[in-house]
Amino acid sequence: MRLMLFTDTLGDVNGVSRFIRNMGHESLKAGRDLLIATSTRFEIPPEPCFYNCKPKFATKMPKYPELDFVIPNKGDLVRRADAFGPDVVHVSTPGGVGKVGRDYAKKRGIPIAGVYHTDFPAYLEHLFHDEMYGTVTAQYMKYFYKPFELILSRSEQYMESLEKLGFSRGRMAKLEPGIALDDFDAGHKDPSVWDEHGLPRESVKVLYVGRISTEKNLPMLTDIWPKVRERARAAGVDARLVVVGGGPYLDEMRASLVGHGAVFPGFKHGTELATLYASADMFVFPSLTDTLGQVVLESQASGIAVVVADQGGPKEVVDDGRTGLVLPGGKPAAWVDAVSELVTNHDRRKAMGAAGIAWSQNFSISASFEKFWSAHEALVRTPALQGQGS
Repeated sequence: MRLMLFTDTLGDVNGVSRFIRNMGHESLKAGRDLLIATSTRFEIPPEPCFYNCKPKFATKMPKYPELDFVIPNKGDLVRRADAFGPDVVHVSTPGGVGKVGRDYAKKRGIPIAGVYHTDFPAYLEHLFHDEMYGTVTAQYMKYFYKPFELILSRSEQYMESLEKLGFSRGRMAKLEPGIALDDFDAGHKDPSVWDEHGLPRESVKVLYVGRISTEKNLPMLTDIWPKVRERARAAGVDARLVVVGGGPYLDEMRASLVGHGAVFPGFKHGTELATLYASADMFVFPSLTDTLGQVVLESQASGIAVVVADQGGPKEVVDDGRTGLVLPGGKPAAWVDAVSELVTNHDRRKAMGAAGIAWSQNFSISASFEKFWSAHEALVRTPALQGQGS
């Protein structure tokens, strides 16, 4: 089988990009014919399974200048696709590159599969603070995914969301979570990493990694952190918040937390990111809109306790009470209590971190890739599945 994957995110610093790059690397290890095509001004991996079509037009994304809005060269992408000759097309994102892949497969009569990586209706509604954006985007999602024979979801909860958009369970499958376990482990721990950020080594570091944007429920984290730190101080513990990433809420969050022990190291990736994970004491991820939360798996593999919300996909990759805590996303008081307790309870944090290392072994990228590949092979083997989405 020859599979061509179209994605609008590959060079960006985010969990979806890391996952797609990892899938490309797994295809090379397994000797599979996978071509991943994108169009970006960012640097992409040099391996032959990746193809970057020079953008026809690119500019900074409104409200999110760390990302690009790109119009790809359709003719270039189509010529590359024809040269590759895919048996199946996979569309990873519903942007400009994804639209080219979708339309190409329809025109050539090739089965189409895709993954619902991001809850764009919720994302845009939060970003622009307007329900209209969510409603309009939901209508676009219905249009965009209509011709797909197979829609992969990152979690069980978002299969329900896809049903609400009008798609039947018969066209869905769960894309099993997976991370590169060799890249994230407790062996990267290095307390000296905090020296460059001016943080005392003995302080308890509470880490967040991801987009710094309101749809991640970060205003709630901003509100509760001073209370958490005050409780920790009363218990004789120096708690520090480390917020890794960038986004439209960064300036406001930084200004709100001046004097409250928060640092903002910016975007990190590769070994730098792995070292921050392993050297932190715990991880918080309050997002209510993530379809999975790759960072939650990476944190557990790195040996630190995690705290996530009970809405979205992250709760499905946490063993509640053993590797971390799943808390009501809309109850800030519960977060103050739980995060404060973990910050001050060294033994419980360590036990959860150790359990997380063992738990994360269930989520290897190689196993995820094999299930991903098999799901696409089924579209080629089973003609009856083809045309279900048309």
